Amino acid sequence: MATAPLRKSGGSVTVTIPPVYLKETGLTVGSVVSLEVKGDKLTISPARHRVTLADIVAAAPKKAAKMRAPGWDEMAPAGNEA
Repeated sequence: MATAPLRKSGGSVTVTIPPVYLKETGLTVGSVVSLEVKGDKLTISPARHRVTLADIVAAAPKKAAKMRAPGWDEMAPAGNEA
């Protein structure tokens, strides 16, 4: 188990995160982390990113209309979707 000193930074108290943990988790300066407190234990872990509609739209192919499978919308129902 590693130890790290607490330091005063303005009105806050900070702790240094070891570079090996940053490398393993892919965290960098500005990354968002999740903090969980249970009794006297503090757990820091990478925050899970919630996918937003903006994320989905940004990741969608720019020419999605040209990727359309011809005739799929004229096909007969295959189950209970109709």
